[in-house]
Amino acid sequence: MGEQPIYSTRAHVFQIDPNTKKNWLPTSKHAVTVSYFYDSTRNVYRIISLDGTKAIINSTISPNMTFTKTSQKFGQWADSRANTVYGLGFSTEHHLSKFAEKFAEYKEAARLAKEKSQEKMEMATSPSQESPAGELSSPLTPVTPPMENINGTDEICDTTPNTDTRPEPAQNALAFAHSPAMTKHWEAELEALKGNNAKLTAALLESTANVKQWKQQLAAYQEEAERLHKRVTELECQSNQTPVIKSQKTELNQTIEELETTLRDKEEEMEKLKEELENMNDLMEQKDTLTQKLEETELRSRVLEEQLAGAEQRLEENQEEQENFRKSLRTLLELLDGKIFELTELRDTLARLIEEAS
Repeated sequence: MGEQPIYSTRAHVFQIDPNTKKNWLPTSKHAVTVSYFYDSTRNVYRIISLDGTKAIINSTISPNMTFTKTSQKFGQWADSRANTVYGLGFSTEHHLSKFAEKFAEYKEAARLAKEKSQEKMEMATSPSQESPAGELSSPLTPVTPPMENINGTDEICDTTPNTDTRPEPAQNALAFAHSPAMTKHWEAELEALKGNNAKLTAALLESTANVKQWKQQLAAYQEEAERLHKRVTELECQSNQTPVIKSQKTELNQTIEELETTLRDKEEEMEKLKEELENMNDLMEQKDTLTQKLEETELRSRVLEEQLAGAEQRLEENQEEQENFRKSLRTLLELLDGKIFELTELRDTLARLIEEAS
């Protein structure tokens, strides 16, 4: 609902041959509209192109993508998520340059959005690293869980903890000081809550250690990504973009995307660990909601498939009717040819009779 087109142009669309990784295969018979879309809800940019009702380009821009001009009117970029390389042929060099400028602009915006998301994540995890175990909130103090990321992006929503506290167990014990049995009950309850607090403290410390480990892995992945980017640049300088170099570049870009995917998986695991420590009930409710949405999506998909099958059947019936109509026309033409031939003979016969009579 929040996705809107922000720039559009027209170009011929191509994809790399998945078998040879060298030849270009056209995916449109003529120039089609190619648009940049911005999803304000998930804060992502996409390149989308439709040929009729078929989506021939659906590529999400990531900070590691590179748009390369291979000629005055042709450019390309690799999308490891789609496991392909897209190519665009423009009518003028100006249109190609404008598209490349927009690609670089939105790529930078995607990079800034990712960095902002990482900063928010670090800010959200830093209190748990700096606070000693003795300063953790009381088990009787309600804690507001963080909002789950429903849109599937890397953004972390800031939440403000609930500062309203309930009366301490000691105060409740004073209210029932006249009852020794009630006092023992509250003391046993307090001991149980202290035990739970100790368990949560140990789990939180373990989570903090995991966060540090994941940050080290993130730094290692970033260094590997930089090294691979430098290698791509060296390969581009060594050759005039031969098919072999292009294939190596695609493989390196795919490796970078795989590293990013691994990083995102680690981030998702960290979020899941926090959510499990804070509120398991919310996770179950969200799981039920997502399952229901998935079932609705599958139902809509089946309905669309049935509609498509019905349309194909009607198309086949129409083609069969047209073929029968053509056969009928050919038969009628043959009959007309025979009648015309008979009339011609009759005319010649009448002409001869008239000549003989005269």
